[in-house]
Amino acid sequence: MNIDQKLELIKRNTQEIITEEELKTLLTKKKTPVVYIGTAVTGRPHIGYFVWAIKIADFIKAGFKAKILLADIHGALDNTPWPLLEKRYEYYENVITGLFEAIGSDLSKLTFVKGSDFQLKKDYVFDVLKVATFVTVHDCLKSSSDVVKHGDNPKLAGLIYPIMQALDEEYLGVDIQYGGVDQRKILVFARENLPKVGYKSRVEVMTPLIPGLTPGGKMSSSIKGSKVDLIDLPEEVKNKIGSAHCEAGVVEGNGVLAFLKYVVMVLKQDKGEEFLIERPEKFGGNKAYKTYEEIEKDYLEKKLHPMDLKNSLAKETNKLLDVIRKRFEGKEQLIKDAYPE
Repeated sequence: MNIDQKLELIKRNTQEIITEEELKTLLTKKKTPVVYIGTAVTGRPHIGYFVWAIKIADFIKAGFKAKILLADIHGALDNTPWPLLEKRYEYYENVITGLFEAIGSDLSKLTFVKGSDFQLKKDYVFDVLKVATFVTVHDCLKSSSDVVKHGDNPKLAGLIYPIMQALDEEYLGVDIQYGGVDQRKILVFARENLPKVGYKSRVEVMTPLIPGLTPGGKMSSSIKGSKVDLIDLPEEVKNKIGSAHCEAGVVEGNGVLAFLKYVVMVLKQDKGEEFLIERPEKFGGNKAYKTYEEIEKDYLEKKLHPMDLKNSLAKETNKLLDVIRKRFEGKEQLIKDAYPE
């Protein structure tokens, strides 16, 4: 794979890269760059996580080493109770490993890092305090506003969050930080403030967020009806997708189509497979699609009914989740300990 091919693979389905020119320079100068994504151990991961798992797999195909930061301290800073951190970490490690297994990614090129393993060390804590002398309360509040649940009376913890996320780039030894577009303000915060303490800025890569299954907003762990959990049972998956908001002929804000576009059809096309709509002959019979664009065209023209789309998507989603569910067989107690009712 040449430089241009690597660049195109990394760019596919991204929303923004800061900056593309720096990315190209990195690909030219460094044989094996390093990328990371961090996820705070908060709510139960949902199917929207497939978007970033696929993008990390793209980086690996392009010759990168990848690090997954399971950010337990960040989880506490964003309201995860301290006594639950260890169980939440264990849950995340299992579910995200299953996520990569489900998409067929090369696990040998992935490294999982626990945040508290390096974020409590003397040098790191010293740098947190050092950055804190350069940034304002306004800077930290603004940069974390799309990620941390601040409320009307923000806690100091949420203001520390972006400082730590910026320093993670340095202490993980990475060239790129990758995340959803909701991370943009923190990624820009990192670029602006790391040089103030003598560290280089990194390339920042962002992908779109999957809309929720309920009207308005992103798919979120904190909005129960908006998501499908990665270990939901097959019937739950079918029911949630079946009842999802999916207005006929409307693409914008359609979480069903978005998941199809950024997850299912990416995996299908990479494998040279088609997406099959199964329906009775009186409603047009079965139809196979090679690209997402073909599906969207038929949907916009109302040649594809929302329920036929949902039924087929539920089947494909359950195929992916089967791999993850198997990892949790016999781990029912972990689920209860990590997420007590």
